[in-house]
Amino acid sequence: MTTMIEIREATKAQAADIARLIMMAMTDDCCLHFCGVGHGLEDFYRMMTSLVEREDSQYSYRNTLVAMADEKVVGIAVSYDGGKLHELRQAFIQAAKEYIGKDHSGMDDETQAGELYLDSLAVLPEYRRQGIAQRLLTATKEKADKMRLPCVGLLVDKGNPAGEALYASVGFRYANDNWWGGHEMKHLVV
Repeated sequence: MTTMIEIREATKAQAADIARLIMMAMTDDCCLHFCGVGHGLEDFYRMMTSLVEREDSQYSYRNTLVAMADEKVVGIAVSYDGGKLHELRQAFIQAAKEYIGKDHSGMDDETQAGELYLDSLAVLPEYRRQGIAQRLLTATKEKADKMRLPCVGLLVDKGNPAGEALYASVGFRYANDNWWGGHEMKHLVV
């Protein structure tokens, strides 16, 4: 039997679950890439939870759509106005110094003005292959329309053909190459 899934705006109380799913989207390798010497995934998780709880962070619960099965967060889509990247990234830069001992103030831009940037998309493994990611992507496109942004953009790891196929299935197309989190990426838009 298929579980009923509801897509809705996240709440601050869901921060811990959202942070775990953001880390799943980023991969452990990528999360560790951002950590300073002597810091690991638990430090990164504490940092991400604090960033999700904030209202002025790119990872804020206010920028997050959640897929709910009953009252359980089973998927997330975190997106924000690309034109606000520098403003929203300040919280990450501050938190990274505090929680993971690294200064990321020189980080390259992963988005730009004129797009709703889909920062993170993840679905718990046991809920995959039920169309939840597609529903989150459709809801993200609707969010871009409401915000009057002309497109949704995202980065997908060049080593993730399954992710790229998922995005293509809902209309995303290749825009250009990028580099983020120590990985070669493709910038896709819809």
